[in-house]
Amino acid sequence: MKTLYWKNNHLFLLDQTKLPDEVIYTKCKTYREVIHAIKTLMVRGAPAIGVAAAFAMALAELAGEDLDKVAGEIKAARPTAVNLFWAVDRILKAKSRGISALDEAFLMFEEDIQTNQAIGKYGAQVIDEGDTVLTHCNAGALACVDYGTALGVIRAAVDEGKNLHVVCDETRPVCQGARLSVFEMQQEGVPVKLIVDSAAGRLMQEGKINKVVIGADRVARGGVANKIGSLMVALAAKRFNVPFYVAAPKSTFDEEISIYDVEIEERDPDEVLYFGKCRVAPEGTEVENPAFDIVPSDLITGIITENGILDPI
Repeated sequence: MKTLYWKNNHLFLLDQTKLPDEVIYTKCKTYREVIHAIKTLMVRGAPAIGVAAAFAMALAELAGEDLDKVAGEIKAARPTAVNLFWAVDRILKAKSRGISALDEAFLMFEEDIQTNQAIGKYGAQVIDEGDTVLTHCNAGALACVDYGTALGVIRAAVDEGKNLHVVCDETRPVCQGARLSVFEMQQEGVPVKLIVDSAAGRLMQEGKINKVVIGADRVARGGVANKIGSLMVALAAKRFNVPFYVAAPKSTFDEEISIYDVEIEERDPDEVLYFGKCRVAPEGTEVENPAFDIVPSDLITGIITENGILDPI
């Protein structure tokens, strides 16, 4: 199942807000439609957002738009995932060398798959036979062009013949773990169990989790930014001596800034006030809905990249 593809000068995006119930692709004819898709989580996950942004630049180029102006609009779609900024800047650099945005976007598309497979190869080294691995949010094929980062590590370990189990926490408020990660593991035939977010610490306390592997939306000096709830998982893992790994491509690294200077996206309160279409809090309830956590470096065992397993920066 492709997260995105290009056909007849249009970008087709798998609408992840409809999964797992429906598999629907949306045709994007303009870069503004891609921006809308990024903002509404139709396409999500740092690597996938980056490649989608590259194709948005290609759509703009084909329409004769000013790419410098368009770049600013695309970067404003979501502020935390650095791949978005990386991809747009890479297209602008390619343009300055006489390379079309579309050609560079296709190159980034292929590179993403190769990068994730390399992450999987290195990450499989830390997964042992019989492990039960907890993952938070979705850092699988659906968060990338294909294969995945955190779930790519699990895929690679399974491909090596290791028997393992996966635990996905639901990842409130929009349940990427329940809707997407469980779906991916079921499609792969990997034994998977779903838990509520607040049960992760309990399972670690009982010795039912051997490893934690998550993705990242930005790796910077002092830690990583990842989906809200990651910090609580990391703290529990530290308390109960469970190795905690982050799987992320080098394009997610932003070593020039402190992780505490990263802008954390605040999302729509309705994501918290409603579960699906069912309201779960009284009228007039105030909500704070940060999309991401900061996980400090001292809670991270290692960062799995396409270049090997690195120490946190």
